[in-house]
Amino acid sequence: MTERVIKLMQGNEACVEGALTAGMRFYAGYPITPSTEIAEISATELPKVGGKFVQMEDEIASMGAIIGASLAGLKSMTATSGPGFSLKQENIGYASITEIPCVIVDVQRGGPSTGLPTSPAQGDVMQTRWGTHGDHPIIVLCPSSVRETFDITIRAFNLAEKYRTPVILMMDEVIAHMREKVELPNDDEIEIINRKKAEDSLEKYNPYEVKEGELVPSMAAFGDGYRFHVTGLVHDETGFPKTNPEIAENLINRLNDKIVNNVDDIVTYEEYKLDDAEIAIVAYGGTARSAKSAVNAARNENIKVGMFRPITIWPFPQKQIEELAKRVKKVIVVEMNLGQYYLEVDRIAGKYTEVCKYGRVNGELITPEEILSKIKEV
Repeated sequence: MTERVIKLMQGNEACVEGALTAGMRFYAGYPITPSTEIAEISATELPKVGGKFVQMEDEIASMGAIIGASLAGLKSMTATSGPGFSLKQENIGYASITEIPCVIVDVQRGGPSTGLPTSPAQGDVMQTRWGTHGDHPIIVLCPSSVRETFDITIRAFNLAEKYRTPVILMMDEVIAHMREKVELPNDDEIEIINRKKAEDSLEKYNPYEVKEGELVPSMAAFGDGYRFHVTGLVHDETGFPKTNPEIAENLINRLNDKIVNNVDDIVTYEEYKLDDAEIAIVAYGGTARSAKSAVNAARNENIKVGMFRPITIWPFPQKQIEELAKRVKKVIVVEMNLGQYYLEVDRIAGKYTEVCKYGRVNGELITPEEILSKIKEV
């Protein structure tokens, strides 16, 4: 077995490393703190593997560019932060209805508006789910370490390709700018998934036709000889706009079903010291690191507490939260906002146990000591 590479890496650097490993060959973006290193490193590294980097004039154009590159057959990514993420929403909706695989990295910072450009936050949770209009599916992943950023970036590309959908990698400034010792896996240890390519003849190919028992259509690339139409309007299997209510209903339901019906494949999470826990902390991203330390400190004082960390933020890990709520006396949701994920946790867990929250919006990471105090308080 080949000896693994060990490096000191920043979270943003690990994101690019993972993207390149997954097969990213196109990046379009616009510099914005605290995601700028992702663009800088992509600009340096993509040409080395035959890829292309383009600095666009703004975030709207950046999102449009990666959609176009993906349609041309390239695995594509962009990265941004709060204000830029807001600008990308219309085109994220376009990628959803046209089923174009791509990865959008949102390195969260304080908001609203320009907010706190260099400070950590987790205020984009609901925007990642509902930022673009209409009933649309979405996959959102959230790492809590530098090595996990590498792994989850690869997973983001795999899920985008497998389900023909945009996938959001929701980071926060803490993880993005943290540096850790990372042991990278060898290529033969990594699963890479590529989109299902069109196999029909040029004359018979319909870009949105699904085979019996399937929900995800195959995908031809512009330039391969196939001629097809792509529109943000409701469309039938040919890709051309239709206003028929039955066609609209079937399309929107299929877009959602391809995600909802595969939650067991998509949802991942970590459970920490929950076997005998009476109190459960729900935390994600950078906050989960503080929460884990608080759990260890509480255990040293014989307080039975554990942590549930959603790695897949959306789709929501409903089954796991429901089962957890039935086992514990209280749930504390800790996050760097005023309770965005708490609302969803309480919607499910609140039927079975008491759910409370601990939040912060001042640009500072929540400390283990503060979480420990909240544990003792409840």
